[in-house]
Amino acid sequence: MTASTPVTIGLPRALLYYRYGPLWRTFFQSLGLKTVVSPPTSRKILDQGTALAQDETCLSAKIFLGHVQELVGTCDYILIPRISNFGRWRNMCTRFEGLYDATRSIFRGSGQEFLSYNVDVLQELEEEAAFLTLGQSLGFPPKGVKKAYAAAKKQEQQVWKAKLRAQDQLYRAQGLKILLVGHSYILDDPFVGKVIIDALKQADVVPIRADIVDRNAALKASPKLSPTCKWEYSRELVGSIALHRDQVDGIILLSAFPCGPDAMVNELLVRRLKGIPVLNMVLDGQSGTAGVETRLESFVDIIRFKEGSL
Repeated sequence: MTASTPVTIGLPRALLYYRYGPLWRTFFQSLGLKTVVSPPTSRKILDQGTALAQDETCLSAKIFLGHVQELVGTCDYILIPRISNFGRWRNMCTRFEGLYDATRSIFRGSGQEFLSYNVDVLQELEEEAAFLTLGQSLGFPPKGVKKAYAAAKKQEQQVWKAKLRAQDQLYRAQGLKILLVGHSYILDDPFVGKVIIDALKQADVVPIRADIVDRNAALKASPKLSPTCKWEYSRELVGSIALHRDQVDGIILLSAFPCGPDAMVNELLVRRLKGIPVLNMVLDGQSGTAGVETRLESFVDIIRFKEGSL
């Protein structure tokens, strides 16, 4: 393949897309490549992902497989990074480490080509070096790849800073505030997280996302609640709670069934968070939202009764 070959990169709108979407899109577009993103999650996407997955696969991974299915045959490559860790005690869930290989196996008869990059800081595989290898594998010279990565990181930082500014405004807003503690691939997914956020807004609650936080500050604060948590994204959420628990009226812990790390971390948080109402919700992707809305309404009523406003 040469740099002049027109190539389309497919990006599944699930899992790491919600964290790295701006980085990926800008990187490939800076190299002159096209990107196509799968449509927002729907019942159809969830169902087709469920049909492809093993029974014990978590809801978020099932959704991911459904998005991959949507992209098969529409692009030259589908990007699935392999991310293991960001250093000592900064591990990823093993699903992210094995996602590329597992997905290739599931779609081995489709004829679809896949693309990946490896991040494993404990093995001295940093993100920048991973993207340099990725770009060169597509036929681009190192200088051009480095320039594309620099542009992508700049765009990623700009998008993230804008989100942080908007989030800070919510902490200063008037009214009942509830901190939603869930991964971005849950809260950003229109089929999963939007139901929760919309229901809270309809109840005149200000929903605030724990995943939108100064990540370095959150990692430093996380030992206040859990000094031994090793999963990077979980540590960020735990640290976000430690930083902001005094600025909210309640906390909702959200996880996708049957996520092992979230099950452990959320149980720990339920035991350690004292003096503030906490609701632990496990989302399983079943049709209908009545049960979710009823639990949220009850939780909000409990907070208002506790504060004497009900």
